[in-house]
Amino acid sequence: MATLATLAALHVTLVAPAPAAPPPNNPPVQPALPFPIPPLPPGFDPAFYRPTPESYLDKAPGELIAARQVNLANLSLLPVNVDAWQLSYRSTNTRGEAIPAVATVIKPRGYVADRPLFSYQIAEDSTGNYCMPSYQLQMGSIPATITGSTLVAAQFLEVQAALAQGWAVVVPDHQGPDSAYAAGPLAGRITLDGIRAAEHFDPMQLSGTQTRVGLMGYSGGAIATGHAAELRGEYAPELKVVGVAEGGIPADLTAALKLANGNLSAGLIMAGTLGVSREYPALRTFLEQHMNPLGRVMLIAKDQLCASYQAALFPFGNNLGMLDADPFSDPTVAETLAKTRMGQQVPDVPMYMYQANADWLIPVGPVNTVVDTYCQDPNARVEYTRDHFSEHLTLDPIGAPRALLWLKDRYAGAPVAAGCSTNDVGSMMLDPTTWQVWEQTAGAVLAAAFQQPIGSGR
Repeated sequence: MATLATLAALHVTLVAPAPAAPPPNNPPVQPALPFPIPPLPPGFDPAFYRPTPESYLDKAPGELIAARQVNLANLSLLPVNVDAWQLSYRSTNTRGEAIPAVATVIKPRGYVADRPLFSYQIAEDSTGNYCMPSYQLQMGSIPATITGSTLVAAQFLEVQAALAQGWAVVVPDHQGPDSAYAAGPLAGRITLDGIRAAEHFDPMQLSGTQTRVGLMGYSGGAIATGHAAELRGEYAPELKVVGVAEGGIPADLTAALKLANGNLSAGLIMAGTLGVSREYPALRTFLEQHMNPLGRVMLIAKDQLCASYQAALFPFGNNLGMLDADPFSDPTVAETLAKTRMGQQVPDVPMYMYQANADWLIPVGPVNTVVDTYCQDPNARVEYTRDHFSEHLTLDPIGAPRALLWLKDRYAGAPVAAGCSTNDVGSMMLDPTTWQVWEQTAGAVLAAAFQQPIGSGR
């Protein structure tokens, strides 16, 4: 604590359609920290992460509060040669209240006219603010090997795959200022407002609301991505979203909770319950009233942990056994879980969805149900791939190349006919057209280690 304090001294429910952010009126951009001063974790940087309400209450969703340049790195050490900034902006919680949010915006060096924007929602899956992507992606941050933010470090490779295509990128801290892990409707709003903020930030050199936007996320990132897709038509109709890709989709938290009980995923899913309770007080009240002593200890222990430690703490645990009442028969819990369920609105944009049939963390059944729900609408445009030989962890890197290529077609204006298709495959890894994506990414990461720019000139 004393060390962080010393470092601090070195740093000077569905809502009505939210109005689009006003034309650019950017705040001054703070310069990047000089080497070797490390960035502060969000909890020690409240001026940026938790600004005073007076600084954003009168702003429109997506309007900027503050901006600063940052240096990004793989594993907190290997620099990535791109232009990058952190944006603090106004968003909205599920009660319609204004809240601050943060996103990292990135672009290849140089200017390219009509550059598309790729919104990538990393699977933070954590309850500690030091696990946020905006902190973990910075050079000099506490490494993921120590914090347990291994998913952030791993999925940053998918961000670099997008940068290698010449796309601009926005990575929102979609769990919000309270790290409300798995609170999907909140994450969807923060994601959409992050896109708004990126489009109106002058240094990104985008085309405002005419920017072609694609969204992508896997697992915990699919929570934000899927809800953003469902909310876009009402919450941010001005955004020109050309496609949404998501995999390992937590479509129904009730099903995930039931599957996790006594299984390997028990610790991580329990953290999701804690995260949702931070956005929905009724669930928090239920937990406080019905948790036994072991459950109370577990909630305290999981209060500020990143994904790897969440998963490692209490695997195969009897989560339901720590309650003296059945949560699924309690009206307040059922209502809360229903609010976080996907399938309440049909996305009005093309969707690419992929799921492992043998997923031990996120059951395939609710994903099938959501696809069927969407496809009852004759205007739905859904391509759904089920992989029979992958599981949750392996499908992320296996499925990402196909999702990126699908989005590349959307950016290029390739048409998507109305209707739905379901493709059952042995393994998405057997598609040779996808191999080039990781080859390009590996080359880009290697080049970045030698300070070569990623994605310039495209």
